[in-house]
Amino acid sequence: MKRLSERANAALLNADPLWYKDAVIYQLHIKSFYDANGDGVGDFAGLHAKLDYLVSLGVDTIWLLPFYPSPRRDDGYDIADYRNVHPDYGTLAEAKRFVTAAHARGLRVITELVINHTSDQHPWFQRARRAKPGSAARNYYVWSDNDQKYTGTRIIFCDTEKSNWSWDAEAGAYFWHRFYSHQPDLNFDNPQVLNEVLSVMR
Repeated sequence: MKRLSERANAALLNADPLWYKDAVIYQLHIKSFYDANGDGVGDFAGLHAKLDYLVSLGVDTIWLLPFYPSPRRDDGYDIADYRNVHPDYGTLAEAKRFVTAAHARGLRVITELVINHTSDQHPWFQRARRAKPGSAARNYYVWSDNDQKYTGTRIIFCDTEKSNWSWDAEAGAYFWHRFYSHQPDLNFDNPQVLNEVLSVMR
């Protein structure tokens, strides 16, 4: 294992920046991969247990679909907490153990981090809707007194959404969303939002 770890460190720390051109990437959703505790839902412990199997397939990179706390109205792409793990999938400690074990085998791990929008259950949005118009907290998202701005912007899910704006009674304003109305868009014109997202990435 020591020789494998040395090779893994060399691969992870000194790799060609274009490593992905020849990578064998295995994309998976934790909830449907392997259930270690028998509750019917895949978890980090189950994924950890199958790492040697993935290596035997020739995989060198694992791409995880969103695994964060979420109401899962959009299969986890509606993130309610960027800094934790959905409890159905295990704990943050188990996720870290998985990443450490993957790196020890020379595997890279890609996580799908959704930063265009959050869930409307995210604390940032809950704080924003209660904050005063024009305040720092309100400006984490994009608000308007009417739904007539950016009218030329295509509606992506036209079968379910009639507008890219939705009225929020608590805020007394419309909020902007390019995806579903339960996924308000973050306001990247606000430097605080950019700093928060960069902090999450780190």
